[in-house]
Amino acid sequence: MNVREQLKKGYIVFDGGQGTQFQKMGMLPGTIPETLNVTNPNMVRRMYEGYVLAGADVITTNTFGANRKKLGSHEEVVKCVEAAAKLAREVAKDKCVALDLGPLGELIEPIGSLTFDEAYESFKEVVDIAKPFVDLVIVETMTDLYETKAAVMAVKENSDLPVFCTMTFMETMRTFTGTSVEAFALTLSPFVDAIGINCSLGPRQILPIMKELAKWTDKPLMIQANAGIPDAQMNYPVKPKEFAEYYKKYINLGVQVLGGCCGTTPDYTREIRALVDSSEFKPREVHVPCAVCSASDVVVLNQDSVEIIGERINPTGKKAMKQALLNDDFDYITNQALAQVEANATILDVNAGLPEIDEKAMLTRMVKHVQSIVTVPLQIDCGKPDAIEQALRYYNGRAIVNSVNGEDKSLNSILPIVKKYGAAVVGLTIDERGLPKSTQERVEIAEKIIKRCKEFGIREEDILIDCLTLTVSVEKDQARKTLDAIAEIKKKYSVKFVLGVSNVSFGLPNRQIVNSTFVKTALAFGLNCPIINPNIKENAEAIKSFKETKNDYDKEFFYKEFMDSVENNMNFTVEEVAPIPETERDIFYYIKRGLKGAKTACLKLLETNDPIVVINDYLIPALNEVGDEYEKGKIFLPQLIASAESAKECFAEIKTILAKQNGEETDRGTIVIGTVKGDIHDIGKNIVKTVLENYGYRLIDLGKNVEPQLFVDTAKKHKAKLVGLSALMTTTVGSMEETIKLLKEQYPECQTFVGGAVLNEDYAAKIGATYYTKDANQSVKVANLVYNH
Repeated sequence: MNVREQLKKGYIVFDGGQGTQFQKMGMLPGTIPETLNVTNPNMVRRMYEGYVLAGADVITTNTFGANRKKLGSHEEVVKCVEAAAKLAREVAKDKCVALDLGPLGELIEPIGSLTFDEAYESFKEVVDIAKPFVDLVIVETMTDLYETKAAVMAVKENSDLPVFCTMTFMETMRTFTGTSVEAFALTLSPFVDAIGINCSLGPRQILPIMKELAKWTDKPLMIQANAGIPDAQMNYPVKPKEFAEYYKKYINLGVQVLGGCCGTTPDYTREIRALVDSSEFKPREVHVPCAVCSASDVVVLNQDSVEIIGERINPTGKKAMKQALLNDDFDYITNQALAQVEANATILDVNAGLPEIDEKAMLTRMVKHVQSIVTVPLQIDCGKPDAIEQALRYYNGRAIVNSVNGEDKSLNSILPIVKKYGAAVVGLTIDERGLPKSTQERVEIAEKIIKRCKEFGIREEDILIDCLTLTVSVEKDQARKTLDAIAEIKKKYSVKFVLGVSNVSFGLPNRQIVNSTFVKTALAFGLNCPIINPNIKENAEAIKSFKETKNDYDKEFFYKEFMDSVENNMNFTVEEVAPIPETERDIFYYIKRGLKGAKTACLKLLETNDPIVVINDYLIPALNEVGDEYEKGKIFLPQLIASAESAKECFAEIKTILAKQNGEETDRGTIVIGTVKGDIHDIGKNIVKTVLENYGYRLIDLGKNVEPQLFVDTAKKHKAKLVGLSALMTTTVGSMEETIKLLKEQYPECQTFVGGAVLNEDYAAKIGATYYTKDANQSVKVANLVYNH
């Protein structure tokens, strides 16, 4: 079967859960399933054969966790991956084989220490080994959009294999790191052949999430649901026939690729095969809105949109920003980013255009830094193809590229990059002839840009045209020509419009009144995205005024107001809504935003307050506010981690002071934590550790694949009142139960909390755990309860 051709004309049936089958075949508790490829290939063969006989079109290699981060060395990865792929190829015969890439199990930047490039190389290593034996790649069960992008790019750039990609979502329609369904679709659709959802939930719970995904991608859809949510005995409630009945709804939605995840066996595959064979294939029709996004925030751009693009992270005409770039002063960039978002900018422009610096390297650093501080989407402002490509590579979302122009050189060098990364693009109406003098020239250049974009496969809706704001102090009528060009183009095309507003007043003594009246006028003529300083009060008020009055006044009314402002050029004082001065920022400001200045604020508090007062009255309340926002879905895991890291240095400073006062180190309590025997997945455990440490607790981290007796011995040695146990795999929850039993027998005064994707509250109670915690924030609440804080 040719995978790409089959996607054009019909359905594809994937296999089901592998761990479920291995358990039925007698896999010993604590065994790492991927090692069976070498130690027990007959068991793996039988697992593959079961799905082949059940009618699966695609057999997935037993390599979900087979990467260097989990297996330890290149040699082990080669042995495990090659054995799995060769065996699948042998068993599959005329069926297709999919290389399975799962999460690496480590936190990726900015919430962890693993870099994008390190993640990319880990995935590339596996792809290079397996590609001679497989027909496609499935990147699955991902929760972090940035890691997912690294995996998908590793496939696309190192093979010509089709790539399918699925993430795992909670019923909130977000992954546990905060990635939204829309951001997943917008960011990764340009790279993949099919996109979908797997794991965590059953087919009933996933259906509304799939319906949302279907609105945001035109790529074939894929579903691999669990057989429901297991009960306390780890029995999956949705049986094969009921599972297939649910899948009829997915067929009706237009889902083409259907398989199973945890709890599904060949019996489920057999029912899916029968459903597919009896269903008529109808191609899905969808029109995806134009939108840009970060990993968590989406901004939709339609023809009536009004979205502020903040202009302040740009050295052009800004001495302070220029100096910040020359001095490598990223604190200044942080402040500008936060201030603009707090002033209601919904997109931030990022520009590193200084001749004195390496623009390519600096632009990438700025993009990575700004996306770690704020969640709004970014506009990458650069004309150099190599710098644009590198910035887009490291951007975690769907960006706007500002810009191309009407010159063939610009179009031919930049548009392929825009297409590759699926970005939106700004087209400047300027070409080899220089600045356009007439409305018609602007229209003609815009039409050329639109035509060339379409030739490269870029949709009309994803183009923003900049008709150029020229100063009225030189040629007064140029403003009208710009506005008329917007109106004329808008009649013919579904493009959006962007303008750098402040250029219009260049050379005038009292610029802001001209700027503020011009922005309303341009909005009336069809401008969608003014690039402005949102911290200037008059700019914000002008946009608010337009939104309130646009149905009451036509564009000529606004134009007259603008021209009057040019003629009068009255005395005017600009009132800028400045960022909070550094001297007035308290520790709450720094911790809630995850900034480095928390330590300085803490030291200032310690000058007049007892260390315990600082902990109880400042640090903990600040972190609790962040935790409350996390629970309400106002912020997500990256922001929670950043805030916790911001508080970390404060606790370290206070511990040092208390140790000097008391003669020994003081902490809020000791907690032993680890991933249970047989399980090598520790990303969730690492998140919990990070947050608890930054609340002032002392964590003894035993790592992964931890023997039950080691948990007991360590807890007794350190007199810990609390032990945290993590497990991701259904095959290792038995080790968790064994550990809890041993703790109760040998160290009964110790309490336990458990977490992991395969657990729920009922199961936690069944195995005797004191507490079940679904995330890091709940772990903090448990620790506070146990240690009476």
